[in-house]
Amino acid sequence: MKRAVIGLVFSAILLVWAIPRLSRPVLGQAASADAPHIGEGGLPQFQRDPAWPKIPAKWRLGSVSAVAIDEQDNVWILHRPRTIPAALRAMAAPPVLEFDNAGNFIQGWGGESGPGYQWPSNEHGLHVDYKGFVWVMGNADGTRNNPANLPNDNQILKFTKAGKFVMAIGKSGQTGSNATEVLRGAAGLRVNLRTNELFVADGYGNSRVMVYDADTGKFKRMWGAYGHKPLDEEARPKRSAPIANPWLAVSEVLQQFGSPVHDVDISRDNLVYVADRGNKRVQVFTPEGKFIAEQFVGLDSKDILQARSTAFSPDPQQKFLYVGGTPVIYILNRKTLEVLGSFVTGAEQEHPPGHQIAADHQGNVYAVQAEQTGADGKSGGAGAYKFVFKGFSPVTSCCQ
Repeated sequence: MKRAVIGLVFSAILLVWAIPRLSRPVLGQAASADAPHIGEGGLPQFQRDPAWPKIPAKWRLGSVSAVAIDEQDNVWILHRPRTIPAALRAMAAPPVLEFDNAGNFIQGWGGESGPGYQWPSNEHGLHVDYKGFVWVMGNADGTRNNPANLPNDNQILKFTKAGKFVMAIGKSGQTGSNATEVLRGAAGLRVNLRTNELFVADGYGNSRVMVYDADTGKFKRMWGAYGHKPLDEEARPKRSAPIANPWLAVSEVLQQFGSPVHDVDISRDNLVYVADRGNKRVQVFTPEGKFIAEQFVGLDSKDILQARSTAFSPDPQQKFLYVGGTPVIYILNRKTLEVLGSFVTGAEQEHPPGHQIAADHQGNVYAVQAEQTGADGKSGGAGAYKFVFKGFSPVTSCCQ
């Protein structure tokens, strides 16, 4: 009974902590007249395409961990061949797959190590940058998330679109720490086209954002929640500690990113959005790491799989921010961070898709799911999904 009371107290205080932040404008900007507010309608509507993607019949997909859109609106997905049941593993597709917008297969590659790099034991992050380079990384850390029993996945790998190796950042097998420049269980990454910098959510072992030069791989800076110095896991406040002062306990925990820091994305107006899955929130920063605002999502959900990834609507102002959760993708007013609504991605599944999400230039949203195994690439199974943009809901007049 005492534990239940403590849990209720923690949840209540977390809600109180979050409420003042629910409508906090990013950079103090008021939303444009076009951006809807809570209760006004005008939200994007989506419908799942059951025929997407078209996996060649000779192949099978494992758990799909990442999805990315390139400048040509082609869709790239990253999957984990080692999660396919042993009886079907000989039919495993290459881990990196490219499709056109309609879901037609274009090419696949990856899976083998080469001079200067180790292919990840547990594929996790994928990004196609503005120059057309493909970035891949895994999150294996010792015996955790390490199906191939390889040295730690502490490398970020850069390839051409054809799969030719270009560069590795970090070294496999290193032991990472928030006190060093070494990755540990990194999860998501993006290149900022304005500065040609690579931003990394580092991730399952560490809890911080790392920034590198995208051409040389040179480390430039890092930060934690609210722009603070990130602490190693053993140095962070523990949620399970006795709560003499519940408010203080919650506030101290939230001063650090939770585990994992799952993804990072960059808007057209040069703001960095960090998906802090461990704390069910998105935090917004300048590219230098100055904290701007935050929003919590899914606080009323028992499922911890919230705030896993973000994507933006394709309009010039990027009015909508999409946040991947379970069993929904949340729709936010990007300027005010108001949670406007959501759409269901797969309520019939134990873990609906949302591990990573992406949006193409036509407004369609893609979601993938890594927590299930044995995906066969067909509709209804775990894997990659396309949610087709179907227009907007009716707009209603609502007091502010």
